[in-house]
Amino acid sequence: MLGKHEKLWKLYDLDPKIGLRSFRLNFIRRLEYDVGKYKRNTKNSDIYQALALTIRDTLINRWNEVQESYRLKKTKRIYYISMEFLVGTLLESNLVNIGMREIATGALIDFGYDLEMIAKEEHDAALGNGGLGRLAACFLESMATLDLPSQGCGIRYEYGIFHQQIQDGYQKEAPDNWLSHENPWEISRLDLSYPVHFYGHLKDKVSLDGSSKWIWVPGETVIAQAYDMLVPGFNTRTVTNLRLWKAKSGEEFNFDYFNHGDYLRAVEDKEKSENITKVLYPNDNILQGKELRLKQEYLLVSATLQDAMRTFLEEEGTCWERFPERVFFQLNDTHPTLAIPECMRLLIDRHGLQWEEAWSITTQCFGYTNHTIMPEALETWSIDLFGWILPRHLEIIYAINYNFLEGLRKRGVSEDVIKRLSIVEESTPKKIRMAHLAIVGSKKVNGVARIHTELIKKKLFPEFHSIFSHKFENKTNGITYRRWLLTANQRMSEVITRRIGNKWYSDLSKISKLEEFSADPSFQREWMITRKENKVRLATVIQSKCDVTVDPNSMFDVHVKRIHEYKRQHLNALRLIHDYYNIKENPSLDYTPRTVIFAGKAAPGYYLAKLIIKLIHSIADVINNDKQIGDRLKVVFLPDYRVSLAELIFPAADLSEQISTAGTEASGTGNMKFMLNGALTIGTMDGANIEIYEEVGDHNIFIFGKTIEELEELKRAGYFPTGIYESNPMVRTVLDEIMTGKFYGGKKDLFKDIFLSLTKGGDPYFLLADFESYLSIQEKVAIEFKDKFNWNRRAIINMARSGRFSADRTVQEYAKEIWEISPVRQKEPRIKAV
Repeated sequence: MLGKHEKLWKLYDLDPKIGLRSFRLNFIRRLEYDVGKYKRNTKNSDIYQALALTIRDTLINRWNEVQESYRLKKTKRIYYISMEFLVGTLLESNLVNIGMREIATGALIDFGYDLEMIAKEEHDAALGNGGLGRLAACFLESMATLDLPSQGCGIRYEYGIFHQQIQDGYQKEAPDNWLSHENPWEISRLDLSYPVHFYGHLKDKVSLDGSSKWIWVPGETVIAQAYDMLVPGFNTRTVTNLRLWKAKSGEEFNFDYFNHGDYLRAVEDKEKSENITKVLYPNDNILQGKELRLKQEYLLVSATLQDAMRTFLEEEGTCWERFPERVFFQLNDTHPTLAIPECMRLLIDRHGLQWEEAWSITTQCFGYTNHTIMPEALETWSIDLFGWILPRHLEIIYAINYNFLEGLRKRGVSEDVIKRLSIVEESTPKKIRMAHLAIVGSKKVNGVARIHTELIKKKLFPEFHSIFSHKFENKTNGITYRRWLLTANQRMSEVITRRIGNKWYSDLSKISKLEEFSADPSFQREWMITRKENKVRLATVIQSKCDVTVDPNSMFDVHVKRIHEYKRQHLNALRLIHDYYNIKENPSLDYTPRTVIFAGKAAPGYYLAKLIIKLIHSIADVINNDKQIGDRLKVVFLPDYRVSLAELIFPAADLSEQISTAGTEASGTGNMKFMLNGALTIGTMDGANIEIYEEVGDHNIFIFGKTIEELEELKRAGYFPTGIYESNPMVRTVLDEIMTGKFYGGKKDLFKDIFLSLTKGGDPYFLLADFESYLSIQEKVAIEFKDKFNWNRRAIINMARSGRFSADRTVQEYAKEIWEISPVRQKEPRIKAV
């Protein structure tokens, strides 16, 4: 006989084998008793909530099974710590991964609803700015798919990355209060909360054996409370979790103020404490001197380490020598580097270990992923600010640095090199170099593309590499292809599966079989019909969002990513000015029709990036309203770029713009998503473009521009962009046009700062050096797009050779070569569905 609890467990484990009837029953229960709706008074948003809760039942049950198996087997666990997780929407991807999309579709049809329409009710969980956060979200799905004991660790920002509004071509930021819409995916863990301290002072305590140690007397204590969002793997029972931390006040309010009638002051401290996790910073580089940012980083790592140590103590007791066998923390960029001194603090101050033992344990438990090769983007903190907020950690970092530098001296390293390697930068003011701390305290250090890792070793950290060569590895990024093809491009996935079967769902390398059909006329017909559907769908969105009618038969030339000078959206904009005047001066020109699509957000304080957005809009206004141009060239900027919008853009793209200055993009993952969906890449030899080039070959990609080596030589010779402007009539004509006011109602000085940055400002990202090469390769693109058969053949080859860029492959490499962890596969549930 089954007990009551076991019967509920069986009912809520909505395995596909249970079928449509049980799914409907649980859905009805959720709709009536959780959402509070019944039959005729429901809205689409109610249906979405009930459906999400129904799916969450399955995820919770499986997650509980998984956690119990980890506890019994005493498995090693990975904690992937990141300040950003750009998870987007979850309903459809979760249904795909647990194999229940057809069941959910059928159930909704029975109730008179359409899954695609219901899915639109979900709001993006925009807990990240771009590639860094999206990579973290991809890795979580792959960790679950590969049955790796793991969890993500982040912050439950109340306000995610801002909503981008466009007013007269200018970016305006609006708050993204994503939690104002109830989030059915999250689970509040009221039992998991930890104190996190700030400010205060240190005092010296003498122990019985005569030794002394610092005691931190905090000035403020905040409570970090856990919330979980569950992440299912594909075709497995493993479900992992993204644990997000929210700051709560240590005290509800100050009764002294309350009793004296000052009600606002009574809750002021509470609100101040809880503001720590209020908002995501709108860029992925450190904002110097920002107290709140430092507090966010520390709250994340302190709560995560306390949580990990609690689990360890429950399973292993105080056998701290086993800690590295059971726990590993992966730092996603420098932002979580405070985890290293926090680990030392907890081991020494709370658990009583000696320094040497604590340092030995700590340095076996961390890995550091670097995401930038630009020194100015590496995180540093002023000593004064750091010591004020985290006085104990400053002392620990000083001690780490002293021991590190003394070790270098014993090895005979020169004082000049020691100064460059020091964790503490002897500048005015003094600063802590977080990347240096991450390297010294980590077991492994990795880049995210082969060229990026080589630049880390040879240019960014050459002396660290010479000393710690065994630490440095490459792990080329990958993407969650199931979201970006199976979910975002479902019809194309069906076309592929009819030809090669569905084994590629679990192993993207199997998609290579598609290349056999690249020149098959019947397959190409299906391919073109499906792509046309995707382009029509995106054209409808463009009409709605931008009030611009575009031709789905034109080339969809797409440039979507964060707006930044090194990503060179303004190089594309200059090309558009060139093309516009070329058509105007040659009305009979055989110009291949294009729709050039931009999307992306600029950090609110990044003046030039926001001015580039304005330039794009101004160019678009002129081109789109010029009857002489007609449908031959259209330019659109889709506002509020986010994961759900990207899922519409990638399947419709013909050409993928990946045109960053060589040596600036760490990897890129948008390039991989476009490739996966059959777009051809136009790009520089930068980041993962190089590895895409190696996979597809010279004939299936459009490469232009100077290489890293050529740019270095150009800098050594003395790069003089003003000379290019003065001597090259084509460059001068295009640049002069943005100064004439033609592209903004005659206002001549509006884009002056862009003009100056490209001339007298030194053109730091070499737009003028690459401009002619870019125009030349675009002419080649235009010619070759006209040959539809060969273009589609090459696009299919791109898709077929995308297997290398699966996040599954990347995570497998992390697991084997850095984390030293094996899969823990889950058995079928003890109670079978009947």
